[in-house]
Amino acid sequence: AVDKIVESGNNKILITERGTTFGYQDLVVDFRGIPQMQEFGYPVILDVTHSLQKPNQGSGVTGGRPELIENLARAGIAVGADGIFLETHPDPSKAKSDGANMLSLELLDDLLGKLTALRNVVNKL
Repeated sequence: AVDKIVESGNNKILITERGTTFGYQDLVVDFRGIPQMQEFGYPVILDVTHSLQKPNQGSGVTGGRPELIENLARAGIAVGADGIFLETHPDPSKAKSDGANMLSLELLDDLLGKLTALRNVVNKL
């Protein structure tokens, strides 16, 4: 995919880790993939909230594990992800899509502060 983009004349590329299907109701992030993808020479972004989706729920609506957002984001920063993508909403229960795996907007500032502090430590190592 990266080669196709480069061949089209575009070198403004971000590669995204979004989790891999594990069974029928879960996505899993293999953190070994982040440094492997970085070998292509482009920034790797961890899509935290997508990675916590629980597809194929019996209700027909995708579920999620928002209580793990901070854990997954911290792990991504610790292994050197170049960026984090998060879906957020003032009231995730009222979001039109993907509310089950969103971060409540009121928690965003605190999380970003923690991730920034962790990034600063990782960059010093």
